[in-house]
Amino acid sequence: MDTSPASPTIEVRLTGQPAPDDVGRLCALLEAAEPSLVICDIGGLGRVGLGAVDALARLRLTARRCGHRLEFRGAGPELRDVLGLVGLGDLL
Repeated sequence: MDTSPASPTIEVRLTGQPAPDDVGRLCALLEAAEPSLVICDIGGLGRVGLGAVDALARLRLTARRCGHRLEFRGAGPELRDVLGLVGLGDLL
């Protein structure tokens, strides 16, 4: 997980399968920041599993709760399909 906060935009990149600790640290970063645009590059997630779905849902919930506007970028067709199947197609 790479993070590079830049006012007023926070940019993050998720690669591989995000570990719960990685997601927790990212959520803590969002909770500590002033409301901003958060751009999350998810093109490097690789094979999509339920761990990735959980991570994206947690990020979305945290961002909304903290007043951030969250944009996911780089989602591949496999991720779009999986999110649609679990009823979270609106995340993207």
